[in-house]
Amino acid sequence: MTDRYAVFGNPIEHSRSPEIHTAFAAQFGVDMAYTRQLVPAGGFDAAATDFFQGGGMGLNVTVPFKQDAYRFATRLTARAKRAGAVNTLALQTGRAVLGDNTDGGGLVIDLTSNLDWSLTDKRVLILGAGGAVRGILEPVLEQHPRELVIANRTVEKAQQLVEEFAPLGSLSTVGVDNLADLQAFDMVINGTSASLEGDLPPLPDSLLARNAHCYDLMYGAAPTVFMNWATGHGAVAVADGLGMLVEQAAESFFLWRGLRPATKPVIAALRASLK
Repeated sequence: MTDRYAVFGNPIEHSRSPEIHTAFAAQFGVDMAYTRQLVPAGGFDAAATDFFQGGGMGLNVTVPFKQDAYRFATRLTARAKRAGAVNTLALQTGRAVLGDNTDGGGLVIDLTSNLDWSLTDKRVLILGAGGAVRGILEPVLEQHPRELVIANRTVEKAQQLVEEFAPLGSLSTVGVDNLADLQAFDMVINGTSASLEGDLPPLPDSLLARNAHCYDLMYGAAPTVFMNWATGHGAVAVADGLGMLVEQAAESFFLWRGLRPATKPVIAALRASLK
């Protein structure tokens, strides 16, 4: 019998999740079907209930429904509780639905395993304070950076994250207009979607330390505006979020199936398809 999985979102036609999970399933000979489903605003609970009652085994959840999935889950992992958002739902015994957030784990695996970058004892700057940043903070702090600073146009929003996550490590905030007042950073992670739209907050020329690494959570066929800025300002390495996309999917697949897929060939295939 074919096991059913899906990704819910709105919009959803851009999602690469079916390609990724189909490739994972092929590695193990798993009989599974994975589809995209466009869910109307306000319709997440009904759609998820129908999916699981109809035999569905697991869901990935993308914007704008990660908070809906958080509320829908009957059980939550510790990292999902801390993030306040869920991107993976897994049917458990007794019809319970476990909610997890694999975004941050996927990022850290991409940084440390695929790219061989280290967060330990580094000064790290994260640009943005939205849901994407909330999802990555705990796993990043678990890597023990020397300091992690969140920069956002609205300082109050970043300060809220600092107050919530401060028990996990050295964490502070700054307005983007005051970045020039700080010591240079070893790693900068762009957690905003602005660079895909050709926009970038005003970043000072002094932002990057020697041998700095820069990562954009977004990805595309061409380098993002942030990646181009980083290259032009002396970063020794830059990367986009395609690897994170695949690695967070692998975390979901492991949660559902108990199998750890090989991700590098899937990342390479997606990269080739983008070009």
